[in-house]
This record gives sequence, structure tokens and C-alpha cells, in this order.
Amino acid sequence: MAEDCCSFQLISGAGVLNVKGLENFTRTTNLAQRRLSYAAVAIIGPQSSGKSTLLNQLLGTDFTMMDAYEGRGQTTQGIWIGKGIGIEPFTIAIDVEGSDSSERGQDGTTTFEKRSALFALAIADIVIINMWCHDIGREHAASRPLLKTVFEAMTRLFGARKTTLLFVLRDQTPTPLERLKHILRRDIDQVEIIALPNFLYEKERFNEQVALLRQRFIHSISPGGLVGDRKDVQPASGFPLRVEQIWKTIKENKDLDLPALEVMVATFRCEQIAKEKLSSLKLNEAWLAMSKALKSGPVSEFGKKLSSILESYLSQYDKEAMDYEESIRKDKRQRLETEALQFVYPAYAAMLQHLRSTALKCFKTRLEKTVKEKQGDGFEESVDNCGWCGMLEFERGCEDAIIKQRVSGWLAEKVNVKDRLRGDIETLKSKKKAEYKSERKKIKEEKIKKGATATAGVVAGVTVGAALTLVSDPVTASATGIGVSTATIQLIDTARDIFRRS
Repeated sequence: MAEDCCSFQLISGAGVLNVKGLENFTRTTNLAQRRLSYAAVAIIGPQSSGKSTLLNQLLGTDFTMMDAYEGRGQTTQGIWIGKGIGIEPFTIAIDVEGSDSSERGQDGTTTFEKRSALFALAIADIVIINMWCHDIGREHAASRPLLKTVFEAMTRLFGARKTTLLFVLRDQTPTPLERLKHILRRDIDQVEIIALPNFLYEKERFNEQVALLRQRFIHSISPGGLVGDRKDVQPASGFPLRVEQIWKTIKENKDLDLPALEVMVATFRCEQIAKEKLSSLKLNEAWLAMSKALKSGPVSEFGKKLSSILESYLSQYDKEAMDYEESIRKDKRQRLETEALQFVYPAYAAMLQHLRSTALKCFKTRLEKTVKEKQGDGFEESVDNCGWCGMLEFERGCEDAIIKQRVSGWLAEKVNVKDRLRGDIETLKSKKKAEYKSERKKIKEEKIKKGATATAGVVAGVTVGAALTLVSDPVTASATGIGVSTATIQLIDTARDIFRRS
């Protein structure tokens, strides 16, 4: 099955741009994937000069051709485009309505002729100007008014864009070719001129010459090719937008500032690519699964997984936008990264809260165990160790949660959560230490009371208060005249030992 060149009418005879058709052509031919590896070839010239026929044979397209038996008439209306078949690089063929037609002459205007010629010059890398040899030197038959418009425009456009002009002279006459070139170059300089025999009467020679010419369109963008020296090539993904904006500007009779137009296209396309990547990120299955899991607890390898997702879409942006102007490309990438990080930030904040809860729970578990197992002078140190372990648990979790694209705002949030965790731990530590001290004090007092009561029961004439004084402060007891026997003193010494041990 023959390959389809996907030809369609891009601009109607009334000057209406077929936006949907252009979008379909771009999608069907995978034009955006060509990046810088493509070329656009347009053909202009008088009506019924065989433009469509020549383009079909050069590039393998299927544009409608004039039926010679029906006589001259307007075959191509408006501007048509199609994909070159069997041509590398990817080549866009642009067939422009012929000039000097009786149909256009009836309304007394050449506006569309001028606009379409200017459009061809602005959008194409190669413009073929198709003319009959016997018309050279004539005013209207040779399309001199049209060519005047074309080359006036070129003096403005060439500062921004290099277009290769290829004059094809049809039905070569006995007049020497050099003579024809001399006549033509009185008006136009720095063009390439090629002569072809008559298509109807010398078809074999015509086909041979066209086959040779076709070879020049193969690898046309390679060094030494027809447009091998072109500069500032715009990515194929921006072709539809350039078509729209160039035709809009021409229709509005505004100055066609191609450098400004290219900046606008680059800005729009980079923004469009960034928007597409952000939308895709929001619907990413791995991201949605992480978001769902975060509702019930922390996610293992959170930082690694999230970094991978973000890096994937940033890399896709880099690949699709790499052929646009660097400063614009980088600016839109930075904005994409910022918006992507803003979108996923709530998930990071939720992850930190889970880590804080986990660390606090770990601290409490260790603390309860310490309370049960540790007694004496090492208790407070053990409590402090529990706090240190809780903070370490949080830090380890944060290392697992941090993403490759480090952001100051995210680091600040981590510090805030960490400070709140430390405050909670310090509060619990202080409370537990105070409880421990209070309990120890209570135990000491109980032991003292029990020892003092036992002593008082065997010490004759000594009150419980005096016995306590004897136990805790024997010097004061002696000074106040509290006298006891030797047996009583032995009992008091025993009570004092109890006091000291407690």
C-alpha cells in the first residue's frame, strides 16, 4: 500500500486557516518528533505553469494537477501542504495557488497572491519559483509584480531567516540558458536557476531532469545540501504555531518580525510542554499510589520514589524543549520545577508528620521501659538517652524522605517539625524526671517514718519526734538534753543506717 502524503488545504482561497487540519497533519505525521531534522519546500509561480505537477514528481506528493485538455484554469486554490514521500529528512511540501489567474483578476485584487508568496518565504526553507521561459522579461506573465513583492520582503526577512531560492524555468527554448539567466538577474540576484524541458512534448527528458533535481532534495539539510548552511532552525514541534502566527500577521498587514515571532513561538511551546508535563505528573500512577499510602502512614523510600517521578518529567521537558532558545527553555524549566515541587509539597509535609509521630512513639516506648528497669543515680541519664534515640529516629526517617531537588522551604519545614518534636520530648523527659524524683522522695520519707516508729517503740520516754531528731541529727539531740540508754543508742544507730541507705 502506497504511503499517504496526508495532503490537505491549509489555507482556503478566502484566506481562512485550517487549524484542525494542521493539528491532524502534525499528529498523523509525527511532525513534532522530527525536532530539527526536517525541511519545508514551497512552490510559487503563475497559474497553470505546472507547479503541482513538478512538486508531485520532486517530492512524491499527490496535489491535484491541471488537465491539459481542459485548458488553463485555477487548479490549486489557496495553499495546500503534504508530506514528501521517500525523502529524507522529513520534508513538508507547500503548494501555493498560482498568480496572475483570471479568477483573481475578476475581483481586481492581488492581495492573496502577495500574502501567499510572503507566507511561503517566511515559512519555507526552500522556495521554488516556477516560470515559463518565454515569459521572462514580460511584466505580468513573468509575475514581476509578485516577484517585486517577494524580494522586497526578503530584504527584511533575510536578516532573520535564510531561504534558498530555486528558479525553475519550464519549456526551455532555443534561447541560450545563460542569456535567460542574464535577463532574469537584471531583477534578481543570488538565486539558483534550473531549466527543464517541456513536460508534454519531452516527457522522458523532463522526467530524467526532475529525477536528478529530486536527488538534491534528499539530505537537503546536510552540509553541502540545498539548505545545509541554514542557521537558527526552529523545532518542528513549533511549526503549527509558526504557521498560525505568520499567516495572522500577514493578514493583518503588520510588519513580519520573524525574530520576535520565533521568541513568541519558543515561549509558547516551552510553556505548553511544561504544562503538559505538570498535568501528566498529577495523573502519574506511582504518585497517586504514594499519595494514597500517605493517608495511613509513612511511605518507605519516599524521597527516592518522589525524586524519580519528578526527574522523569523534568527530563521529558528537557528532551522536548532542547531545540528552543536556551534562556527561554531554562526559564520555563525552572518554573515547571517550582510548580511541580509546590504540588508535591503537601505529601512531603505529611511524611514529616508521620516521621514525627513515629519518633515520638519510639521515644515513649523506650522511656516506659527505662522507668521499669532503671533505678538509682543513672535514671536521668537513661531518660536523656531515650530522647536522643527518638531524635535520631526522626533524622534517619528524614534522610529517607528527602528528595534530590533540595528546596529551602522544604528544609525549613523539616527544622520546624524537628523543633516541635524536640519540645515534646523535652516536656515528657522533664515530667518523667520530676515524677521519679517525687516518687523517690516519697519512698525515702516512708522508710524514715517506718524506721523512726520502730525505734520509738523500744526507747522509753522518747517521743517519736525526739526519736526522729536522734536519728537525723544526734548533735542537736544531745544539746537539747535528750538522754537515752546504751541499748537505745544501738537501736537509734540501726535507724540511722536505714535512713542513710534510703
